[in-house]
Amino acid sequence: METFFSSSNSFEQGATGRSSAASTVAVRSAQSKDLSDLADVLTDSFHPPSGIVRWVSPLLRLGIYEDLRNRLRSTAPNYACLVAVDGPARNIDAYDYLIGTIEVTLRTTHLWQSRQAQHPYLSNLAVREEFRRRGVAQQLLTSCERIVLDWGFEDIYLHVLENNHAAKRLYFKAGYRLQQTELDWSCWLLGRPRRLFLHKRLT
Repeated sequence: METFFSSSNSFEQGATGRSSAASTVAVRSAQSKDLSDLADVLTDSFHPPSGIVRWVSPLLRLGIYEDLRNRLRSTAPNYACLVAVDGPARNIDAYDYLIGTIEVTLRTTHLWQSRQAQHPYLSNLAVREEFRRRGVAQQLLTSCERIVLDWGFEDIYLHVLENNHAAKRLYFKAGYRLQQTELDWSCWLLGRPRRLFLHKRLT
């Protein structure tokens, strides 16, 4: 039986042409049947198929698919992969069109730290392009925050690239604040954007 963490408002018809009059969004735990759609959403979000990426996109997708499959098989008590799904209201069985995802787990800031130093960490937040700016990402964040509170933690962390302005606006609006700006050799030598380590106190 699927566990739904939240369900939400309807929205206007999007680029997919799916009718909004009876559409809602719900967030639930990811299942093995979602793997293919999850790989598509993550590949399109983090590796848009343009230029040379178009040619290596199938390999990138395969790697994402296998990583996800291994994580979903994990029995770790503090790991969750959530999906946002769209379907007709009042018909839970029809919530099957996957439009977004997010993962939350426990991790340490540095490899040398002990398990006692682990903290809740968000990753792989992605929403299909045609469903962005409709509150789906915020629903996924809120659902993860509830899970973290259930785990007994009051703080949550994530990374965002400095040049990802849309994501930064989302996180700052949701109450996340800059904890640290991280630099590594790729920033200096390859001109890559810096990673921002964000934190939110859940109260």
